[in-house]
Amino acid sequence: MNIPAEEEKPLYSQRPEWADVVPLEQYENVTPLAPIFYTDEYKDATNYFRGIVKSGEMSPRVLELTENVIRQNPGHYSAWQYRYKTLMALKSPLDDELQLMDELAIKHLKTYQVWHHRRLLVQQTRNPGPELEFIANSLQVDMKNYHTWSYRQWILAYFNDDALWSHELDFVENMLESDVRNNSAWHHRFFVAFQSGVRNGDEDRDAIVRRELAFVKERIAIAPNNASAWNYLRGVLDHAKIPYSELQAFVLPYSLPQLPLGIPPEVVDLENPLPSKDSQLPCVAAVEFMADIHEAAGGGDLVKATELWKSLANEHDTIRKRYWEYRIAESLKTESGGDG
Repeated sequence: MNIPAEEEKPLYSQRPEWADVVPLEQYENVTPLAPIFYTDEYKDATNYFRGIVKSGEMSPRVLELTENVIRQNPGHYSAWQYRYKTLMALKSPLDDELQLMDELAIKHLKTYQVWHHRRLLVQQTRNPGPELEFIANSLQVDMKNYHTWSYRQWILAYFNDDALWSHELDFVENMLESDVRNNSAWHHRFFVAFQSGVRNGDEDRDAIVRRELAFVKERIAIAPNNASAWNYLRGVLDHAKIPYSELQAFVLPYSLPQLPLGIPPEVVDLENPLPSKDSQLPCVAAVEFMADIHEAAGGGDLVKATELWKSLANEHDTIRKRYWEYRIAESLKTESGGDG
C-alpha cells in the first residue's frame, strides 16, 4: 500500500486493527547514556515493527508498516529487508513495488538501501529494460550520484543483454556533452569500453583504444584543465600498455604558457588537436604528464622532469607544493642510486 508522505494517520498504538500486536520498545529495560530523541511517530512505528518481526508476521499490513518506517527513515536496513521478505512471502505484484521505488529513489538518491532493494526486485522481475530510462531520469536530478551510476553498471553487467548495451556509448557521450567534467560519466565510459567484456563489433581492441584516445583528446582540447579527461587518458594508455611518450606531441602544447610560435590558428591536427581558444595555459595535468614522460626516460631527462615539478611546486600548482617537492626528492634518490 502506497501511503502519501503528507497523509497524517493516528499512531499504531491508537489503531484498533493493531491491538493484537505487542510493541517492543527499543531500549526495553535499558537506560542509555545518550538516548536518541526520535519523534513520537517514529518511535511508535518502530516499536510495532520490532513487534511484528518478533512474531514473524508477514501480511499486507506489514507492508504498510514498513513503508511508514522507511518514509521516516529511508536508511532503516532492517525495515527494507523485512519488507522484501514479506513481498516474497505474499507474492505481491513487484511492478507496483517498483512504482513506489521510482518515487523513493528520486527522494533519497544517496540512500544505499533504496538501490539495493530495487536491485532485488529487478532480479525477480527479470525485466531490466525500463531501468535504463529510470536511471537516466534519476541522473537528471544528480548527474554524479555514485549509487545511480553503480546501479546502472550493475543492470548492464548482471543481465548482459546486447539490447541494453547497444546505446550505452551514446548515452554516456550525451552525459559528457552536458558536463565534460563529470568524473562519474568518464568512469562509466571506461567501464563500457574496457571493463565489461567484448561485444559484437568491438572485437578489434586496438581500434577501440584508438577511438577512445581520439575521443578524450577532443574533450581535452575543449576543456584543457579538466582533470577527469586527463585521468581517462592515462587510464586508456595504462590499459593498452602504451608508453606516455607516444603522446608527447599531443601533450606538449598544453604544457606551455602559450602555443608554440609558427602554428597558424586555423591549422587543425585531427590526431593532436590543439587547446581551444582562450584556454588557460599551461595546463597543470599536461605539465605533470610531460614530467612523467621525462622521468620514465631517465638519465638526463630527469633534470627536465625536476624542472617541471619545480614549476608546479612554485608557480602552477602551489596547493600541492609538498607533493611536488616529494617527487623531486624521490627522483634525486633514484638518480644518486643509479650513479652509485
